[in-house]
Amino acid sequence: MERLDRDAPLPAEMQGRWVDVQDSTSKLIVRGGEIICFGEAVSYDYKLVHTEDGALTVSLKINDQAAEDAFQRANITELVITPEGDFHAYNAKFASQFERI
Repeated sequence: MERLDRDAPLPAEMQGRWVDVQDSTSKLIVRGGEIICFGEAVSYDYKLVHTEDGALTVSLKINDQAAEDAFQRANITELVITPEGDFHAYNAKFASQFERI
């Protein structure tokens, strides 16, 4: 598992513009280390990047453990590209699948 600062770019496979497969008005943009989802920039401090069983996973984290629960509910916390190439984003309250636009 690799720990990267917020400014470090997310993996190349995740870069670009994406749309929710079930709601074409919901967009996800990954530009460098910046993530914009549903029109809001995701505020995070660092990311953990790892590959397991062919799935590429990025976990978004904050340094303030006291605010962790609120962060988990308000922001995307995980980005995953499956071995089949499907791109998913989720947190404690929702999950969405995205396709490149």
